[in-house]
Amino acid sequence: MKKLFFAIVAVVLSSGESFADDVKLGIVLGFTGPIESLTPPMADAAEMAIAEVNESGQFLDGMTISAVRADSTCIDSAAATSAAERLVSSDGVKGIMGADCSGVTGAILQNVALPNGIVMISPSATSPGLSHNNNEDNGLFFRTSPSDARQGVVMSEILLEQGIDTVAVSYVNNDYGKGLSESFQASFANMGGTVTLNTGHEDGKGDYSAEVAALASAGGDRLVVMGYLDQGGSGIVRAALDSGAFDTFHFPDGMIGENLEQNFGSELDGSTGQHPGSDSPGTVQFADMVGDAFNATSPFTPESYDAAALIILAMQAAKSIEPQDYKDHILDVANAPGEEIYPGELGKALEIIMGGGDIDYVGATAVELIGPGESAGNYREVMIKDGTIMTVKYR
Repeated sequence: MKKLFFAIVAVVLSSGESFADDVKLGIVLGFTGPIESLTPPMADAAEMAIAEVNESGQFLDGMTISAVRADSTCIDSAAATSAAERLVSSDGVKGIMGADCSGVTGAILQNVALPNGIVMISPSATSPGLSHNNNEDNGLFFRTSPSDARQGVVMSEILLEQGIDTVAVSYVNNDYGKGLSESFQASFANMGGTVTLNTGHEDGKGDYSAEVAALASAGGDRLVVMGYLDQGGSGIVRAALDSGAFDTFHFPDGMIGENLEQNFGSELDGSTGQHPGSDSPGTVQFADMVGDAFNATSPFTPESYDAAALIILAMQAAKSIEPQDYKDHILDVANAPGEEIYPGELGKALEIIMGGGDIDYVGATAVELIGPGESAGNYREVMIKDGTIMTVKYR
């Protein structure tokens, strides 16, 4: 089945043609920029869900779906907005799986999704500022990843359980970094920890020695780096290692990926981190489906499959591809009551909905969308040992 999924994806993406009853779904991720090593498996996962649906033939009386990719850059809000505008005005997408980084996600939401009434489900935009409670989104924005309000608590728990009660923090100076650093500092202090210095860094610099010198002067048992794996976050780590300022680190989601192993290897042994993840049965099924096609455990990859799936299932429930019709069905298909649906069962889910039944989409990440339309939050705790990112446990 896996080979068939990707054969379908290849045909849809390479032909440049649309089927007569074809629905377009935008996939907006940072294919260039500071997390470009993380986004290929995220896009592949979303397209796998689309291919699975097309193979089933159960979507809205035989309609098909095609993916249209666009580059958010992760950091350039103007470029991300332009890319999303093209998806809506030129390609006619009926929903967006994305975006990825919080700043560009907010820009697309405000400048494109809201004016045009387009549903967005982000797999990875984690800023607390994007929650429904803080951002009037007309019920158009959802995310399959939890808010960093939750990640800050989880990160505090992990460090304190390891006996690390003083840390210095370097965060990327944008919505993601600021939101996570504020959440972490508040929760860490409430639990008895001390942040010796909480300071921002800019991406794109060739030398981070000044930033690291300030962090070293403040001291701490560990350096927490809230940045991007393919940009300034790795620059901070390299400068800290080369100067001897810190030899162990703690990494949130934006820093965890294969490039961390490739760039630093055993230099990071003893370092820790976390990213959204689950050990639910759906996670195992998702990994089995993916096989060696791409990295199923890369951060936000299962969340991307789930985000695309939820858009499609909500369309089926609404009997409409129009966002204003299906937006109100996303929470219905995501949560109980209903028959539980796992990866590889999208055709089954579509058939149940078509027959008037209810589903509870569990998916690859044990999806449960709480009031603000975001994941309640499970995390994979990791440690680096012998240069390899190892799972410690799930929280």
